[in-house]
Amino acid sequence: MTTSVKGEYALHALFDLATQDSNGPVKIADIARRQKIPQKFLELILSGLKQGGFVESRRGADGGYLLARPADAITVGEVLRHIEGSRNSGARSRKRVETPFSDMWTQVDSSVSAVIDHTTFADLARTWKDRQSKYVPNWEI
Repeated sequence: MTTSVKGEYALHALFDLATQDSNGPVKIADIARRQKIPQKFLELILSGLKQGGFVESRRGADGGYLLARPADAITVGEVLRHIEGSRNSGARSRKRVETPFSDMWTQVDSSVSAVIDHTTFADLARTWKDRQSKYVPNWEI
């Protein structure tokens, strides 16, 4: 599946929101800093995610963004389809010409969709947290 930079950043922004311990809104500047996303671009991405029903925004000094639904109710697939649009609904953007590889590519497309449609941001957060807790740096020389 081809994913644009915008799609990658959208996934990282939602992942950031899913991994925050606080239940309050998260400031755009904090997400941008942690995920290394240009803040102006992130503002546009979050606006699109808000229109898609993935995030909510709060105004004011304590404002920011938070997930509109629980992290276990948002899949990677639905976010990518929203951000990337229908032009990228399959794993391969190619002409549908029958070739010896057509069946294989259809299976690849189905496999990719199966993974991203069953992977939630709660799954990603849990896996990442487990992976990070296993790594303990050894500073001995």
